[in-house]
Amino acid sequence: MDPRLQRLQEEIASAVAGLSAEQLSSHPPGKWCAAEVLEHLYLTYTGTVKGFERVAEAGKALATTQTWAQRGRTLVVVGFGYLPSGREAPPVARPRGVPPEKVLAEIGPKIAEMDAIIARCEEKLGSRRKLLDHPILGPLTAAQWRKFHLVHGLHHVKQIRRLAT
Repeated sequence: MDPRLQRLQEEIASAVAGLSAEQLSSHPPGKWCAAEVLEHLYLTYTGTVKGFERVAEAGKALATTQTWAQRGRTLVVVGFGYLPSGREAPPVARPRGVPPEKVLAEIGPKIAEMDAIIARCEEKLGSRRKLLDHPILGPLTAAQWRKFHLVHGLHHVKQIRRLAT
C-alpha cells in the first residue's frame, strides 16, 4: 500500500479507537458529529474508487484541462499540504445517515480498495498523467490523489479528535 494511504488508515483508526456511541454522535450546534465526519471521508473514498473504476473501464484518463484557479487550489492542498477550513462539502460527499458501525467497519478496507484502483490506473496510464478530475481541485495525477486524501483525511482526523474530548 502507498505510504500516504497507509498513514491515512492508521490515523483514522487511531482517532476512532475506543470512541463510544455517545462520543461518535456528540456535536456542537450546526456542526457534524464524528460519525458524520467519518461518513464524509468514507463517501470521498467511495467516490474516488468509482471515478477510478470509470478510468480503468475507459482505458484512458478522464481528466479535463486544469484552470488557473484549480492550479492554485491544488498547489495549496497538494503542494503545501494545507486544507483551508470553511468550504462546504460537495453534495455527493455529505453525510446521509450511513450507520456508524458500517462506516467504521468499511473505511479501512475502502482506503485499501482506493489504493489498489489508483495504483492499477497509474501503472496502466502513467504516473505523470492527470487521470481524473477532483470536484474542486480539478484534474489530478495518481500521486496527487493520494496526497489529497491524506491532507483531507488528516484535516478531519483533527476534527474527530476535538469532538471526542
